[in-house]
Amino acid sequence: MHGGTFAAVGDGGDISGVRGGSFPDGLFVRDARHLSRWQLTVDGAVPETLSPVADGDTARCVLVPRGGRQEPPAHTLFREQAVGDGSFVESLRVTSNRPVPTTVRLAVTADADFTDQFELRSDYRTYTKPGATRTREVLDDGVEFGYQRREWRSCTTVTAEPAPDGVEETGTGARRLVWTLDLEPHGSAELTLRVLARPHGDKRARRVPSSPAALNQQLLALEGEFVEGVAFPTGWPELAAACARGLADLASLQVPATGPDGEELRVPAAGAPWFLTLLGRDALLTSLFALPYRPQLAAATLPALAATQATETDAASVAQPGKIVHEVRHGELAHFGQVPYGRYYGSVDATPLFLVLLGAYVEQTGDVSLARRLESHARAAIGWMLDHGGLTSRGYLVYRADQGGLANQNWKDSPGAICGADGTRAGGPVMAAGAQGYAYDALRRTAWLARTAWKDETYGALLEQAAADLRDRFQRDFWMPDRAFPALALDGEGRHVDALASDAGHLLWSGLLDKEYGEMVGRRLLEPDFFSGWGVRTVASGQPAYHPLSYHRGSVWPHDNALITLGLARYGLHDEARAVAHGLVDAATATGHRLPEVLAGYGRESHGEPVPYPHACVREARSAAAPLALLTAVGGA
Repeated sequence: MHGGTFAAVGDGGDISGVRGGSFPDGLFVRDARHLSRWQLTVDGAVPETLSPVADGDTARCVLVPRGGRQEPPAHTLFREQAVGDGSFVESLRVTSNRPVPTTVRLAVTADADFTDQFELRSDYRTYTKPGATRTREVLDDGVEFGYQRREWRSCTTVTAEPAPDGVEETGTGARRLVWTLDLEPHGSAELTLRVLARPHGDKRARRVPSSPAALNQQLLALEGEFVEGVAFPTGWPELAAACARGLADLASLQVPATGPDGEELRVPAAGAPWFLTLLGRDALLTSLFALPYRPQLAAATLPALAATQATETDAASVAQPGKIVHEVRHGELAHFGQVPYGRYYGSVDATPLFLVLLGAYVEQTGDVSLARRLESHARAAIGWMLDHGGLTSRGYLVYRADQGGLANQNWKDSPGAICGADGTRAGGPVMAAGAQGYAYDALRRTAWLARTAWKDETYGALLEQAAADLRDRFQRDFWMPDRAFPALALDGEGRHVDALASDAGHLLWSGLLDKEYGEMVGRRLLEPDFFSGWGVRTVASGQPAYHPLSYHRGSVWPHDNALITLGLARYGLHDEARAVAHGLVDAATATGHRLPEVLAGYGRESHGEPVPYPHACVREARSAAAPLALLTAVGGA
């Protein structure tokens, strides 16, 4: 993975192009598949994998011709692949194992179907593409695949060094590049194949690096730059390793964006494979976690989101003036309006989180200039919260299910995630608890900015009063006295959505609860039905709504737990904060120091290893930044 590009290959380095499943293979750039087949054959047969590809920045594998014990392989193939920004490079070395001269016929079958990634998801939706055409043009040193649908144009160019002896048709649209190689006794020959993807609308001039090694050096330098200068805890090497791994992943998760004045920026993408793009909530939380260590993430994320802030109402994209974008997509289906995510605003919490990050950034760095530059955007965001968001009319931030997009528009955005203890889904307009905490923090931080950066005492006092009123209302309306815990949400009738859920920990992070309630909630989150040993479950076990393999109803999310840990520390519950931090760090240690997007909710006492969630992102920005939040919350304890 590198920037907005990632490749998913099989154990032997091939791409099969099979549709369906949770994770199709291919080379993906800006939401489209630019290689849908990449299959190696040797003397007409698919070789066996001797050493499979392992997860990493460079994919390496060793292959041999199929054979038996009585006759050792005639030759061995060493395959190395790497991904750049819009490019893919493979080095292929074949070595003879025979003491006499030998001839080997190598072939690589390539194709590019330019399929939008929304077509490859497991919901099996289909989309019409009237007038779409595909082309294949043979070059002196390879082949070029093209795609056009009206004004939409994409291209993938495959070149090789040395040039292939021929480019053959396959009858399927794919093209086969072939070489006949004469090898000396125990001799070797090497091929380099380079793929350049040119997605629609990407006008950057790019060159494919010379080799996987050159690409790997680029990425290692970028990762080293991200890690350099961060003071890791010497007394807790496992946390130090998780922080270093997370920073390295954040380096490779940067994608291009544009600021309000057209300036080029690099912002954290949400995660691979499906969300290698700007998601407002994810970029904001990632930047908040990394703020004390890498403030440049916030310095890029804030203007990028300001540039995409809604200025008018549009029902199809759930846009309203002042609202911060939830998701930005660059693919064909978004371009033609067949999915609503070109710029999609179905998030109730990205807007307050934008204000939280802006205030925190200025407090952390002293960079008042950014607050002044984004003053109009911040005031518009406050305006959205008070007006369209519902703070004035309903007393709380409110969202309604979007029939063409997301049913839930808080961080637990899967269908059915906002539910009662019995699993019943909330009906009507929903007021999610966590979003009210973010709104409270946003009002208070923006009041501080109004006084210090904008010199507007009256506006600051207005926002302070709005925050105090919200706090009073919340503790009156959301608190469930019989459970000594806040409701997950209020439904359209103002009734408690009464599942016991981890969102209560976000209220500690925001400071919305008073000291007595906050301490009560914090201790409750560490009881066995909530705390799995690896982290706090999204929904406490023992309730009918709980399922350990549900996306948001019993799983353990590292970023959720990072917010909880910061909240526990804020309320002085340092033993509890350390317990959550140690659980997460142990989970990271068991998975190569990398925290996944989400873990299953199974308890540590019943299974001594963290159980993966089956459809988690391979790399996720919030999880990559979560160890930094733990470091902030508990230090090296």
